[in-house]
Amino acid sequence: MARLRGPGGCPWDMEQDHQSIAQCLVDECSELLETIDKLDMEHMREELGDVLLQVVFHAQLAKEAGHFDFEAVAAEINEKLVRRHPHVFGDMDLKDSEQVLAQWEKIKAGEKANKPKSDSQFKDLPPALPALMFAYDIFKQIKKKALPTGASVDMEAIEAMAAELDEEAAGHILFEISAACRLKGIDPESAVRKFARRVMAESEGLANDAQEEAG
Repeated sequence: MARLRGPGGCPWDMEQDHQSIAQCLVDECSELLETIDKLDMEHMREELGDVLLQVVFHAQLAKEAGHFDFEAVAAEINEKLVRRHPHVFGDMDLKDSEQVLAQWEKIKAGEKANKPKSDSQFKDLPPALPALMFAYDIFKQIKKKALPTGASVDMEAIEAMAAELDEEAAGHILFEISAACRLKGIDPESAVRKFARRVMAESEGLANDAQEEAG
């Protein structure tokens, strides 16, 4: 990549910046996910390389600007893995995955202690997160933190549906909803995101009211 960006390199590569290649990362991750869904190991190897290229490309751009290089990226994730696995690299004894995840969250909270605090009950989520993943994470936090839900969420109906659901049925339902949205002229991504944000707002409002009453 340094050669491609350097003197006598590729004109296209030399013109790029972080913003101009951002969509490439989204595209390559999507192609990798397709090979994962199919367990297509031959093409998965290729797509992993394409995703790795995006990491290398961004690291090279950062190096040229004097910020960091690829070695620093690799070193930081290596340090994070060691830090967040004291039961492997230290003397902590954790018996199962539940204990591991609890410790992981505790370590993460310590790492973020010096960062600006948010008043939100929900952790910050990437703004470009696909709407279904956004809704999935919102509900995950509601369950994990035992947050209250407003009239928009019928917890009994959700639990009843979950009891009958498997992967094929979930795909069937989601496909039919997407197809119906297409016929109705509704953007399903926007619809899910807006509804998930409404659930967030209702949950935070109820949680804040409860805190004020308790205080």
